[in-house]
Amino acid sequence: MNIDWAALGTVFGVSLVATVGLVGLFTLGVVGLARKSAPDGAGGTAPAPAARAGAYACFALCTAAVAYGIYLIVG
Repeated sequence: MNIDWAALGTVFGVSLVATVGLVGLFTLGVVGLARKSAPDGAGGTAPAPAARAGAYACFALCTAAVAYGIYLIVG
């Protein structure tokens, strides 16, 4: 049995970058939803509209990346 170490290193590197990028993108989404602005009518504070839209965009990109990964595995 012969192991192609260069290919294994490439797969490891791409997996590491993709994982860190996806976790970072999800973290940006959570931070965007946690960001507070002016108080809302219920006595609490709500995220700013731009922060909420950015958070939803981050979550949408995470969903798209996961769906594409599943597509690559299945298809």
